[in-house]
Amino acid sequence: MRAMTRLQLQPEATSRLAIWARRVAAFAFVASCLAVIIVRSDMLEIRPALATFGGALGMAAVALFLAFAAFVVIWREGLAGIGAALTAVAVSLVLLAYPAYFALKAYRLPWLYDITTDPIDPPRYEALARLRVREANPSTYPGLYAADQQRAAYPGVGPLGTNVTPQVAYDAALAVVNKRRWRIVDARAPQTGRREARIEAVARTPIMGFRDDVMIRVRGEPDGTRIDARSSSRYGAFDFGTNAARVRALMDDIEDTLRAQKLERPPTPQAFGKKKTPIVKKDRSKADSQRKR
Repeated sequence: MRAMTRLQLQPEATSRLAIWARRVAAFAFVASCLAVIIVRSDMLEIRPALATFGGALGMAAVALFLAFAAFVVIWREGLAGIGAALTAVAVSLVLLAYPAYFALKAYRLPWLYDITTDPIDPPRYEALARLRVREANPSTYPGLYAADQQRAAYPGVGPLGTNVTPQVAYDAALAVVNKRRWRIVDARAPQTGRREARIEAVARTPIMGFRDDVMIRVRGEPDGTRIDARSSSRYGAFDFGTNAARVRALMDDIEDTLRAQKLERPPTPQAFGKKKTPIVKKDRSKADSQRKR
């Protein structure tokens, strides 16, 4: 028994690059979560929070680079650490996938942050304009150049025409805003002597919780009611198509609400006995061109 020697297995060396890749990825994940919490809870101003989030994404890119370097070292020297490197890759890809998706959208879409269904006479912010700080985007509409870019990129964004009364259209729009749980800043129902009804609200993006300003304008016309909307980002020169998607969805929801309620304007004495005209959506691009003329 004494002749038997006890073999002591030496622990396999681990790649330090893999260890550091996992550490950096973990730090990037914590920093990005902290940035999201700061933005959504208004603990700090948005610019420092965005700087924190940008730094976290940079750390995720560094972790991804370290992980691939660790793969090369592990393959050449036979070191341990493949699990740590794979963890770093997985965490980094999760963090970088979201901005990579929006970077692709930024390449394909024009640089716009303000979208409206009526570029010629856009709804004007009043209560929302007072909420914007000096560092935010201006509350006024960017102008005709932005309108031309909007028409080219989002031809489906346009006003909604219905044959209901302004009060009915206003109630439907208000119901949609409440259903979406937007924070209403100002709401003015149709009144005699008032040209238009308006709803000003604040919407938030799903993940980061950025605040975007939304306004709905309801105007009576000789043949019914016209509903316009405007959505703009408070910060940044590019909205990644968020405002256009919001306006389209908003107008569709208002139309669906009116259709579901089957509300129509009571017929005038001259039209009594005739078939009522159903709620219709005007061709939005055509409506804009006619209004421009």
